Amino acid sequence: MIGKTVQNESAPVTYGLIILCCVIFLIGPAAGLNPAYGTGDELLVAQRAYFRRWGVVPVELFTGSPRAALTPLTALFVHGSWLHLLGNMLFLFVFGAMAEERMGHVEFALFYVGCGYVALGAYAATHAGSPQSLVGASGAISAVLGAFLFLFPRARVTSLFPFLFFLPLRFPAWVTLPFWVSLQWLAAGRETSGPGVAYLAHLVGFGVGFGYAWGRHGRRARVKGPVPAPEGEKQS
Repeated sequence: MIGKTVQNESAPVTYGLIILCCVIFLIGPAAGLNPAYGTGDELLVAQRAYFRRWGVVPVELFTGSPRAALTPLTALFVHGSWLHLLGNMLFLFVFGAMAEERMGHVEFALFYVGCGYVALGAYAATHAGSPQSLVGASGAISAVLGAFLFLFPRARVTSLFPFLFFLPLRFPAWVTLPFWVSLQWLAAGRETSGPGVAYLAHLVGFGVGFGYAWGRHGRRARVKGPVPAPEGEKQS
């Protein structure tokens, strides 16, 4: 999905989050660029230790440890691979700026962190015996998508669907985002506690984000008249 806002409003929180996540990734072991972490097996060991330290480990989260209780926050800024990072940052870039403009900078920052914490915590609670580390901003970004759906349901988003040979097609958010949620729901049904994508965190984040926008902003927050497009989208 790609888009562009017609306003020239700044979105310092959105862009700051993107920069912070990228910097943390580049200096960490997952990027494979920092010689301090070594290479080969040494690098793999460093990656596992890094994810365990800064990521959510469900079996440890509810032990009462203050350090473990903070990991749903630190995990939001850690990513496991280049693809993981770039995919999350693309979605945040596309949808974050408009949501931030509507909510305000401080509220958006608190919303992002709070929803991300809840999403990762919910995943950990349903996989309480898992020793696998969970990292990534996708729970928080899913909340941004949920809020975006409520706030801008008619905003048109260019989407690429594999079963349509990746043809770029434009659909309103009320079509594209529920379709995305449906895919997450189907994938969550096959989810295990092992390594992989935390689809349940996506679903929880999306639901919490949508519910927050509904309860906090209500119908008054919906756009009247022409609807701006997300970041990167040419307005027609």
